[in-house]
Amino acid sequence: MQDPLIDLGFARVDTHRAQRTGDPEVVFAQGKSPDQTVHIMTTLQQAHPDRAVLATRVDDRTSRALQDSFAEVRLDPVGRTAVLGPLPKAVGQVLVVCAGTSDLPVAAEAATTARVFGTEVDTISDVGVAGLHRLLAVREHLDQANALVVVAGMEGALPSVVGGLTGVPLVAVPTSVGYGASFGGLAALLAMLNSCAPGVTVVNIDNGFGAAVHAARIARNAR
Repeated sequence: MQDPLIDLGFARVDTHRAQRTGDPEVVFAQGKSPDQTVHIMTTLQQAHPDRAVLATRVDDRTSRALQDSFAEVRLDPVGRTAVLGPLPKAVGQVLVVCAGTSDLPVAAEAATTARVFGTEVDTISDVGVAGLHRLLAVREHLDQANALVVVAGMEGALPSVVGGLTGVPLVAVPTSVGYGASFGGLAALLAMLNSCAPGVTVVNIDNGFGAAVHAARIARNAR
């Protein structure tokens, strides 16, 4: 039986997380050196070669190191993600709804994460409340998903509006996009926490990863 922890000296890699939770460990690359990220991803790939390994918050230096180490790595510079290995069979549908173009990095992180966590994913972008007709034009797509990830900065109003249009489980993601009084996303976070639309769940600022994991598990169980 494989050791549930592999000690790399700088990290103790959890190789049994997929057995406990259904999903393998993910590498948070921010704050790690490129070599550390490469080493952890190598260890995870060897532990479960049949499942994709995901790294988030991948900067340019780490992207180059991953390309040099893995010919098959799939990089998304917008979402700052790296995926190594085969995606699982898609079960369920997650729809990522993005308020503005400036929110796309968080939305892209969410979309990639949901795919790695085993769901089909569609993205609808630039449907913020400043032009409500844009959201209403895609209204019918909201009910087709098993779970929604709604990403917005500024005043963070979009999840409340979407939550009033559909009963599909909804995870709201505040982003740090906005002018000074947005306080780096705190205004959007508080607005979403105080949503008058019932059933809105909120994750931390810019946490597209956490929102997508929650949404993917809802979507998989719904199917």
